[in-house]
Amino acid sequence: MGVNDFANDGTIASLSDELRRYPAPAGFDGNVDADEYGIAAADPVAFWERQAERLDWAEPWHTAHTWEPTDADGSRVPRAEWFSGGRLNVAVNCVDRHVDAGRGEKVAFHFEGERGDRQSLTYAELQREVSKAANALTALGIEAGDRVVIYLPVLLETVIATLAVARIGAVHSLVFGGFSAEALRFRVEDTRAKLLITTDGQFRRGAAVAVKEAADAAVDGVPSIEHVLVIRRTGDETPDIPWTDGRDVWWHDVVDTASDVHTPEYFDAEHPLFIIYTSGTTGKPKGLVHSSGGYLTHTSWSHWAVFDAKQDDVYWCTADLAWVTAHSYVLYGPLSNGITSVIYEGTPNTPHAGRHFEIIERYGVSTYYTAPTLIRSLMTWFPAGVPSEYDLSSIRLLGSVGEAINPEAWVWFHEQIGGGRAPIVDTWWQSETGAAVMAPLPGVSTLKPGSSLTALPGLRTRVVDDSGRQVPRGSGGYLVIDGTWPGMARTVWGNPERYRDSYWAKFAAQGYFFSGDGAKYDADGDIWLLGRVDDVINVAGHRLSTIEIESALVSHPAVGEAGVVGVSDATTGEAVAAFVVLSSEPDESTIAALRDHVAHAIGPIAKPKRIVLVPDLPKTRSGKIMRRLLVDLAEGRPLGDTTSLQDESVPGRIAELLV
Repeated sequence: MGVNDFANDGTIASLSDELRRYPAPAGFDGNVDADEYGIAAADPVAFWERQAERLDWAEPWHTAHTWEPTDADGSRVPRAEWFSGGRLNVAVNCVDRHVDAGRGEKVAFHFEGERGDRQSLTYAELQREVSKAANALTALGIEAGDRVVIYLPVLLETVIATLAVARIGAVHSLVFGGFSAEALRFRVEDTRAKLLITTDGQFRRGAAVAVKEAADAAVDGVPSIEHVLVIRRTGDETPDIPWTDGRDVWWHDVVDTASDVHTPEYFDAEHPLFIIYTSGTTGKPKGLVHSSGGYLTHTSWSHWAVFDAKQDDVYWCTADLAWVTAHSYVLYGPLSNGITSVIYEGTPNTPHAGRHFEIIERYGVSTYYTAPTLIRSLMTWFPAGVPSEYDLSSIRLLGSVGEAINPEAWVWFHEQIGGGRAPIVDTWWQSETGAAVMAPLPGVSTLKPGSSLTALPGLRTRVVDDSGRQVPRGSGGYLVIDGTWPGMARTVWGNPERYRDSYWAKFAAQGYFFSGDGAKYDADGDIWLLGRVDDVINVAGHRLSTIEIESALVSHPAVGEAGVVGVSDATTGEAVAAFVVLSSEPDESTIAALRDHVAHAIGPIAKPKRIVLVPDLPKTRSGKIMRRLLVDLAEGRPLGDTTSLQDESVPGRIAELLV
């Protein structure tokens, strides 16, 4: 997708009259007022210093910010530091300081298991559990700087383990529990992790699913792994789990028996906190490295500002704990602000489609932050609106994340879940940015269904053309961030050149961070997201590499070539469509086998929704697959420019197969 593909989008213009009927809610007392935009713009570094002062520092910083950008030709690797010389402990800021302030009896988390088991954990209890886990990790030989991979579902133990890793200065990398052994293995090998934390099994869609066997396959023969720490979750429902004496240890044997007193150390602001993997266009996922002081400053302030955090809130971000959304807005943001959160282990329609409504009512959830995919699913499950049997009156604020929300879903969300009274903060940000970059501010911003509006205070976004020039209102282009910010990823783990090339090289002369997204200004100068400009598919907020899926398909012995694209989907936003050239004759099981093969290689989330067996793929004369033509064919649109095709008959032959 290039910049010209955004020029003729008519969605904004056709909806602009309707959108103006959502002003800033009258009488909504937000944490931040409109003056903050001007104050932050006058001196963004001073603004972020004030936000850093919201945290507890063992030692103050001597230099607020240094930035060494890439040079004009994009050859030098850029380098950023925030709050240099400052020392802090992230876990202490998220747990201990609230206990020390006399708020230890406040609930930190309400946990709801898929099968209905429930547990609430106070900040004092969380402090003791994190201390036990920190002592146990130290006893297992984990030291500051070591990497720990966490392969767990949404459990209280996942929260505890993550905070314990941060408390001792190790570096965590959480992996989605639905990923395959191969996907997990890549992350274990790439980080050179010393420890894997996993479960015997997990509950998913009403069933107990074994996990330990996949975890074992992922670490088999990996020299860096010293131990596998196993949480007992499914027990007798997943019997006969494999066990390696000397390497494998039970959580209840080493964590539950450890001392609940732990003396923390303090680490430099630039000490790495975590590595999170995000798909890229060159196949292998990128391990983005986030710092401690800068990341926590950005995350803590943005949670407080964007979600208008109040001390009596019951806050629910529905993201899986392995995704960056949960890092920032389940773990570090809410905990640093001392908020009570809800976490839920299961899927939203297990055992019934109203499960989320049930949970909102049970705990009195006041802030509900979720993905457009789920909102669209709820619209499908409840076409007549939320049943009257559910009381959602506790909701005062709604949030959207993961992809652009279409206006129809926004309006339904606002009226059905928010009762027509709760503002929606439609947030735009990425794994790379660490925390929210664009979003409305509650009580300040006029709300526009489908638009994240403008950058938050202390940040600046632009929509630019190929030359880096800002485009006029009503025009589209590339979304960039102008300048640096505390929560930005510092590098790609083990590959700083990829960090430079992925984010800073394209607009090196201007010093812009390239988001990889296309966007458009409306007549008011507000920004609308228009999708990825690279070959990444956003399925229900999960970014998947086309190259990685193609590689998985081609690894099957029946496949010669594959072209993978994202196509529009009413529920997930985008879905995976694969065009496959076979190397042998198909049979009736071929397509199902290929879908299962992708699920095994990457994970169920990457399984193609549609596979089309084709005689050839549309390619340029240099042999590059023209994926945009595959999207046009799949969605029944007129083909774009075909002058560079190697064989102009190929699209026609594919079109015949799609009829």
